[in-house]
Amino acid sequence: MGLLSFLQKIEPDKKKSPFLHTLYDGFFTFAYAPASTTKGGVHIKDGMDLKRTMVMVVLAMQLCYVFGTYNMGHQHFVAIGEYLGFLEGFHLKLAHGLIQLLPIFIVAHVVGLGIEFWFAAKKGHAIEEGFLVSGALIPLIMPPDIPLWILAVAVAFAVILGKEAFGGTGMNIWNVALLARVFVFFAYPTTISGDEVWVSGFEKIGAEAASAMNVAAGSYADYGWGHSLFNTLFGWMDLPTFQNMTPMVDGYTGATPLSLAYQGGWEAATAVYTPGQMWWGNIPGSIGETSKPFILIGAGLLLAMGIASWRIMLSMVIGAALMGMMLNGWGATPFMQVPWMYQFYMGSFFFAMAFMATDPVTATSTNAGKWIYGLLIGMIGMLIRVINPAYPEGWMLAILFLNTFAPLIDHYVIEGNMKRRMKPATVLSSSPAHSENEVKHA
Repeated sequence: MGLLSFLQKIEPDKKKSPFLHTLYDGFFTFAYAPASTTKGGVHIKDGMDLKRTMVMVVLAMQLCYVFGTYNMGHQHFVAIGEYLGFLEGFHLKLAHGLIQLLPIFIVAHVVGLGIEFWFAAKKGHAIEEGFLVSGALIPLIMPPDIPLWILAVAVAFAVILGKEAFGGTGMNIWNVALLARVFVFFAYPTTISGDEVWVSGFEKIGAEAASAMNVAAGSYADYGWGHSLFNTLFGWMDLPTFQNMTPMVDGYTGATPLSLAYQGGWEAATAVYTPGQMWWGNIPGSIGETSKPFILIGAGLLLAMGIASWRIMLSMVIGAALMGMMLNGWGATPFMQVPWMYQFYMGSFFFAMAFMATDPVTATSTNAGKWIYGLLIGMIGMLIRVINPAYPEGWMLAILFLNTFAPLIDHYVIEGNMKRRMKPATVLSSSPAHSENEVKHA
């Protein structure tokens, strides 16, 4: 209670210092539960607010963060032919991943929250909670070496034009995190597509970079200051340290299973990665989208807490499977011939299903609408993935497309329900017996 009393005493004046009061309110409501319970004629009385709901979603992503951080380091060392076993060089891989992830995480939150704070202060209301989830999602859907200035521009675009322009949290029609990714994809495509962007430090360890430096292998490029800092720590602990980076292993491309499958089918993908590697996530890719079991654990938590819709998840799986089967029947290209069940092993389907499509603000609200919404995302996303030669993945575009039509889907579902319920009343009112009874009653 001492801390609570102290915080209440130092509360800035809302009129004299609106920005400071906005910062204070954001911290206070994050640290303490609401003092009042739900009011009105409801049977549930609790102090749960939107911030705590958002925090639960963020907690469901933490396994993706842990695995993604380590996998970044692992893929880097595989590229240079060192510590090839997944758990070999554990401390070095984890440290390398942290060094790559922290700047991305910090920039995304500083830019996004800074814009949120500014808008909240200008509008004179409390900080909105929506960016808690968007800020956690954005680093997970970016490549390891995304230029930080591009990330900052993408976050600003997504928050200002995708959210604040519509009125803030709860008013946006598109998923904010996906808007940041789609901005990068269309404005700076080389930073988020191709084979080279999914392994950190690719430009420093590639064969072309090594020959351009014209120096001996094993001594041409140094790690940065972050690695030097960890070297000092590891030296005190008598552990192996980061050495000068060696050139990339001959023949290593950094290709993802999806790009390999697009070029040569399932055989080309399995020639480089085993199905087990694809399933567990020991592959190049976006930071948090590779490990299917950890994503599914997060999805299970969201379902158990009642935050995400199981109808959207299940219908999205059904839609993707149906479209995969139809493409298997067509079989015009090697990618179409990939067995439909193995499409789930590659790419970011489960991440999109668990954390993107189920966004309650941008998804449909009616139960029937959720089935339609998820089914169409699964079918359209699979179609884009397999047919589109420029981008062998489709969930980002499919979800944003269905975000646009979600209100229309709900509209027609509600209209259909109203017409169905009105039909018995219309029939009853037009029957002769009913009309005669009305006359006698009169």
